[in-house]
Amino acid sequence: MPELPEIANLASQMDRHLSGKQISSIEIVQPKCLNLPTGDFSQALTGARIDQASYHGKWIQVHTSQGWLLINLGMGGEILLTTRQELPPKWRAIFDFGDATCLAINFWWFGYLHYVPEGALETHEMTARLGPNVLDLSNDDLRRLIKGQRGTIKSFLLDQSKMAGIGNAYIHDILFLARLHPQRKMDGLAPGEIDALAAAIQQGLRPSLDKGGAFYEKDIFGRQGGFSMDDILIGYKETQPCPACGTPIIKIKTGSTSSFICPHCQPAG
Repeated sequence: MPELPEIANLASQMDRHLSGKQISSIEIVQPKCLNLPTGDFSQALTGARIDQASYHGKWIQVHTSQGWLLINLGMGGEILLTTRQELPPKWRAIFDFGDATCLAINFWWFGYLHYVPEGALETHEMTARLGPNVLDLSNDDLRRLIKGQRGTIKSFLLDQSKMAGIGNAYIHDILFLARLHPQRKMDGLAPGEIDALAAAIQQGLRPSLDKGGAFYEKDIFGRQGGFSMDDILIGYKETQPCPACGTPIIKIKTGSTSSFICPHCQPAG
């Protein structure tokens, strides 16, 4: 599943390479991904000129001359800038541009393509309930978000309504960098631990962002990201030595998900 580094990278590429293009036609083969009937969706965006692209959490937000195109890849997928002659084997939607290029979008599971009229983005239910982009948070912002919270730190970080962008791929290293056990209670965090968490969020996400995202995801030209397993500190590295102390990394159950931790660097108490 793409997370903030991958989504931010796609949005940045789309902003650079799609701005100014005009949508000449739209073909949809998976209508259930839309928030409107296929005809209404196509009519709303056909003829639109793309202005800019940005992101909010795991949503790509494309502003056009006729409103917003919102894209969420769900559990995974691809967004490729290509031509009709070089389409990928699978796609769910194609946006043709006036310059003979096209944007081919594929969802593996549960993706979304939504149209939002100009001026109505704040009322789009699925994005309006998102918290701020996690990389935009300062130490003071994080303290304010954490104040009065209960529950565990892992659940808090994964709650997209609190902060948007962290998922299961990067959270293991973020918590390791902060030296926090995933089941630590929010109301027990000391000010210094919150500052360490703020730094760890940046340190856990920016290296992947700088390398174009994870190696198992692709950019809009079909190139794989440069963030490899060698760049991951402890996530998915059960039994391997902790890079800080050498203690074997373990996998533990944390609610409905699993977590990878160093039992020495991330004590439960």
